[in-house]
Amino acid sequence: MRTNPEPQVIAERQLCGLVNGLAQQIAEHVRERATTLGLTAAQATALRELSGPMTMRDLAERMSCEPSNATFVVDKLEKQALIERHPHPTDRRAKQLVLTAEGEALRERLLDLLAQDSPLAGLDPQQQRSLQDLLEKAITRP
Repeated sequence: MRTNPEPQVIAERQLCGLVNGLAQQIAEHVRERATTLGLTAAQATALRELSGPMTMRDLAERMSCEPSNATFVVDKLEKQALIERHPHPTDRRAKQLVLTAEGEALRERLLDLLAQDSPLAGLDPQQQRSLQDLLEKAITRP
């Protein structure tokens, strides 16, 4: 005979559903905005996350994907002359990914588009910071 789940279990399940729903809304928002710029969602995510020179491994981590997947995306962006691979200043085995001038301009356009009607736009800056703090706490376990 099954017993009713504890209120905490129910609350956690509901919270997981909300986080998943928000993630889906954000993914759809990115996909829609990327399409208007002729990009895939993965390319848009790479451009969004490439806030400065970084290695492929760093970019893959920020994109939440495997380095091989990030490499595929970066190869496409490189063919579009949006990203260049430069020698790493301290690790001769690694390359740094750097946006070209065209890539910087497209990234700025993308960031502007992503800010419009964002799924998080209903939250004021303090609420967004609180949500960020809570999510970071949930993600990083002691």
